[in-house]
Amino acid sequence: MNEQHSDENPKSVQSETPVLLVGGGFPDPLDIVNFVAKAPFVTAADGGADFCLQNGVTPDVVIGDLDSLSDEAHAALAPETLIKYIDQNLTDFEKCLTLITAPYILATGFTAGRLDHLLAVFAVMARRIGPPVLLVGSDDVAFAASESLCLDLPPGVRLSIFPLVPTKGTSEGLLWPIDDLTIDPKGRLGTSNETTGPVKLTFDKPGAIILVPRVHLTAIEAAMTG
Repeated sequence: MNEQHSDENPKSVQSETPVLLVGGGFPDPLDIVNFVAKAPFVTAADGGADFCLQNGVTPDVVIGDLDSLSDEAHAALAPETLIKYIDQNLTDFEKCLTLITAPYILATGFTAGRLDHLLAVFAVMARRIGPPVLLVGSDDVAFAASESLCLDLPPGVRLSIFPLVPTKGTSEGLLWPIDDLTIDPKGRLGTSNETTGPVKLTFDKPGAIILVPRVHLTAIEAAMTG
């Protein structure tokens, strides 16, 4: 096999367009096919490559320790597209974010599998490693809040703020403002808030995850590139 074995210095991945990142956590086949139009550079996290190939999409790059990649997928992919990155301290998701440079990442196949994997994904996102990540599930899209964020949303949209560290912030456009509050994973949360119009949020530190219904994905993409 001729995949790259440079674990200490694996090849970086650079794209001028958004990147579609496909994980092995049962991605929606329609998302894989449809998101290619938005994010034409396709990266698979290890076994996510199998789901890509099953739906007629050949990943440009596969990153991970490659232990979940099937023999059939391994044989179907060009050796130079396989980046074998062995580091037991990092998940395949974090390895991908570490290596990718792009405007933002659309990630699918990370929300429908094991819960410990999903929690690890949120923890990595909260640390804001690599490009902004839009984590797309069946109902919601989740992303890490920056220190200052503007979202062009209509009134009545469910918006949840889930802190992974204690944080303070300010808000405009929320039915229940977060000004002068400390939101904390072991205390007051910010789930199931509601928009009254376009939203402006600020936070004193990284560590909050924002979740909105996925029907507003286009507005979130605009915020990532605005």
